[in-house]
Amino acid sequence: MTPTDAAPVAVGLGLAAALGSGLLIGLERERRKGHGGTRAAAGIRSFTLAAVGGGIAQTLQQPLLVALGALLVALLSAVAYWKSRERLPGRPPPDPGLTTELALFITYLVGVLSVQQPALGAGASVVVATLLASRERLHRFATVLLSEGELHDALLLAALALVLLPLVPAAAQPWLGGMAPRTLLLTAVLILSLQAAGHVALRLLGSRAGLALSGLFSGFVSSTATIASMGARARAEPAQRGACLSGALFSTAATWLQVLMMLAALAPAALPALLPAAAAGAATALAGAALAWRRAGAGAAPAPAAAKRGPLRLREALAVSAMLGAVAVGVAWGQRHFGQAGLMAGTALAALADAQSPVAALATLFGEGRIDAAALRDGVLVGVLANSLTRTVTGFVAGGRGFGAVVMLSLLLSTGAALAVAWAQGGPTPF
Repeated sequence: MTPTDAAPVAVGLGLAAALGSGLLIGLERERRKGHGGTRAAAGIRSFTLAAVGGGIAQTLQQPLLVALGALLVALLSAVAYWKSRERLPGRPPPDPGLTTELALFITYLVGVLSVQQPALGAGASVVVATLLASRERLHRFATVLLSEGELHDALLLAALALVLLPLVPAAAQPWLGGMAPRTLLLTAVLILSLQAAGHVALRLLGSRAGLALSGLFSGFVSSTATIASMGARARAEPAQRGACLSGALFSTAATWLQVLMMLAALAPAALPALLPAAAAGAATALAGAALAWRRAGAGAAPAPAAAKRGPLRLREALAVSAMLGAVAVGVAWGQRHFGQAGLMAGTALAALADAQSPVAALATLFGEGRIDAAALRDGVLVGVLANSLTRTVTGFVAGGRGFGAVVMLSLLLSTGAALAVAWAQGGPTPF
């Protein structure tokens, strides 16, 4: 096909996408149009013509014509809305809403977009039609399923991720141990996102599967805190002990997965050195968690109702980020003054409270060229092992002897598998 032939084909494809978009959106509106004197003003023909009109205006490459077409559709939509509010004899004034009128204007814009980028225009039409067709479900979600606390937390998370995060400096700061302030806030945003994902899983899937997934997602925040929470719940609700235990074990797998995620983001060049060992630890922990979940039984409790308090724990997320900054400073100081021994000792001490922070600090040092991949791998293994001691004690204290014994066995197996793989790789190891 010559370049001369390609232009008509592209135009035809764009107009076809505009036609299909108008038909798709118009089909949905036609089903809700109604009949008789109370029917809506726009149906399948009006929406199709609006989309095709936008496509033709764009094809002629006359920006003024595209603008005039948009103005005409907007005026027609305004007239249609005004007509729909006319009072009928013996009836109260109607409240038709603006959905159809707004959809008609957007359909015109979709037609314009379809000529420019047919695939994007077609995708936009699917999104618009889906939104229109989901009226009842969206209304029920917004007014019945979604609590005030959940709405508040969703807005908070959106504000942190979309407004505050881009404003925070992204450059590394020496006073933060070489870490960027944006990394700290990004850590808090990720923690809050995982909390939200765990809450959704618990609401949708019920206690058995929900607690397992909630444990996995909460483990990205703090496996120690998750084990404490699950252990306390297992004591308070013996019927849910199996589900709580599986959630606790899934949180230990999340520790290994988070290590890989943090290295991929902060030190991707060191990922191959740790990937085999971390994958072995994660696989072993996941296998144990899956076995515990399977033994929990098929009797799942119903999903909990929406609580007035939102699912996000901002204070905990900010505390983890603050600890991350403090650990980064401490580990950098130890490595600078005491070398490799100070690096490992600082990592182990910091990991007794939290495993994620020393990993991020080590990744920052690797990114600055102050340690090599082997030292990073050994430091991560030391950190996870030290944190396993804390998690084991937590399991016994929060959940009792049987609960703690299972958590300890899972941690021993997963950490041992990681150390064995690291040793088999060759080179120096922390032991």
